[in-house]
Amino acid sequence: FSPWGAPVLFVKKKDGTMRLCIDYRQLNKVTIKNKYPLPRIDDLFDQLKGASVFSKIDLRSGYYQLRIRDSDVPKTAFRTRYGHYEFLVMPFGLTNAPAVFMDLMNRIFRPYLDRFVVVFIDDILVYSRDETEHAEHLRLVLQMLRDKQLYAKFSKCEFWLRKVSFLGHLVSASGIRVDPSKISAILNWKPPRNITEVRSFLGLAGYYRRFVKG
Repeated sequence: FSPWGAPVLFVKKKDGTMRLCIDYRQLNKVTIKNKYPLPRIDDLFDQLKGASVFSKIDLRSGYYQLRIRDSDVPKTAFRTRYGHYEFLVMPFGLTNAPAVFMDLMNRIFRPYLDRFVVVFIDDILVYSRDETEHAEHLRLVLQMLRDKQLYAKFSKCEFWLRKVSFLGHLVSASGIRVDPSKISAILNWKPPRNITEVRSFLGLAGYYRRFVKG
């Protein structure tokens, strides 16, 4: 039994599979916010100057690789037609989940940050000036993941690329530009009908403001 009980919904992912999502809005309202900062996208991309070889690693259900403190497990309870269930690992939807995971990744990869690794929550980009350097960088990163028992989703990883899509941008030795699919999304955006839709559009458009002249 738990005094908590969040509703459940399913959201279709890009690969067609379904993701279990828990509506933790009520729990989030009474949660003390973790102020750990997420990195600025501009700062991350500034590190990539001079790089020509890239590999992208996506952690498999990254949040699920973190255990929850026993005393907090009842707060994660969600209700289904079959009864109440609780998470033993950190679920998606908790307001502090991104900050907690970002803190973990920064601590794990601290020796490599600003040298040949960019981390944004559960997305890892390894960048190098040439292939010889990249082989060593990849070895170090994969060994670190193995040592810390963090697991990647192989189908979403890409290795030895000259051009890579990362955080909505295309990155190569020539520089950084907006992913064309994101430009299409902005151009084809339907006129917003309410404040929520206005905020959604401004969020997407503002994300790429560094590429807007004037």
